Amino acid sequence: MIEPKSVVKVRIMGEEYTLRTEASPEHTRLVAEHVDRTIRTILSGSSTMETHKAAILAALQLTDELFRERSAIDGLTADLRQLASDIRPLLPPAKRGEEPGAA
Repeated sequence: MIEPKSVVKVRIMGEEYTLRTEASPEHTRLVAEHVDRTIRTILSGSSTMETHKAAILAALQLTDELFRERSAIDGLTADLRQLASDIRPLLPPAKRGEEPGAA
């Protein structure tokens, strides 16, 4: 079920943004806080970096995190499918999810 869109105001690097989102306001605020924290961490490592460049580096870092998590999930999904395939023959026929009379 699609959640109704809500309007959430967040602050990133001292700037206020009004977002329309289907996510909960709490989730949206947590995401904005994570983005703000990531940009600030990058800026803390350099006294001369411009904010927009830090934002681009933060986007790259957050996208890297996303891709690594997706890859980990894909690996776990493959492992679970293999485990289910390995276990299926050990189950009684009624629990294998097979059609009656199927071999």
